[in-house]
Amino acid sequence: MHDLRVIGVIGAGVMGRGLAQDLAQHGYAVLLTDRSDEILEEAKRAVRHSLRAQMLQQGGGKREGSDAIMARIATSTQLEVLSDADFVIENVTEKWEIKKTIYPVIDRVCPERTVFAANTSAISITRLASLTKRPERVLGMHFMNPVPMKKTVEMIRGYHTAEQTIATAKQLLQGFGKEAVVVADAPGFVSNRVLMLTINEAAFLVQDRVAAPEDVDKIFRECFGHTMGPLATADLIGLDTILYSIEVLYDSFNDDKYRPCPLLKKMVDAGLHGRKNGKGFFNY
Repeated sequence: MHDLRVIGVIGAGVMGRGLAQDLAQHGYAVLLTDRSDEILEEAKRAVRHSLRAQMLQQGGGKREGSDAIMARIATSTQLEVLSDADFVIENVTEKWEIKKTIYPVIDRVCPERTVFAANTSAISITRLASLTKRPERVLGMHFMNPVPMKKTVEMIRGYHTAEQTIATAKQLLQGFGKEAVVVADAPGFVSNRVLMLTINEAAFLVQDRVAAPEDVDKIFRECFGHTMGPLATADLIGLDTILYSIEVLYDSFNDDKYRPCPLLKKMVDAGLHGRKNGKGFFNY
């Protein structure tokens, strides 16, 4: 058993802030980093709002509870603060060019014992691990959104990932009420190899005027019993993230079935990223 008290979270976007909240609610000290103070301030506002909404849903709750949770989240624009981290979860944008700049820095900054988990939906864990001198302590942990509500995590074993690293990651997940399904390192893993193809094909249905977005999703909800349709799911994840992920699959497999839908590209170029900025396949 490892002593896991201080958790580094790199990236304060939707996933990072959800992780920071969930970890802090379960008693962990969180070091949340991003490239600007503005992003970090917005993340703290979002977490505080989420906590208050959660407490109201649960029939009230003392304001002090929210403040105590927030006090466990420290923020910084410097990765050097992660020198105190027992475990680091990286959540930056799904682009290799961005992710590859992070790992050599945290490899230098963090203690030798620290495990690195990439919260990625498609990028190779083995490739990320190769940027460090500790590939045996690198794995993938693909969290689902919204993090506090999702109890299962897709855990990815890289080529060099040690069994002890898997055990440590499972220990951390257990500490904030989650469990893992361990899969091999392959492009898209299990969830996104299927999901991104589904979302991309649903976008083609809209582009080809086979059906409107609400009708595509209604079929999946009411005929198959899905909680959300593929296009609402895309809006929740972020259409920019969907596009990055499908592009990784296309590049990895060189298979035309992963060709990104032109409508999806156009929407991302137009700034229609889904829930995070108010408009995607649906309006929010």
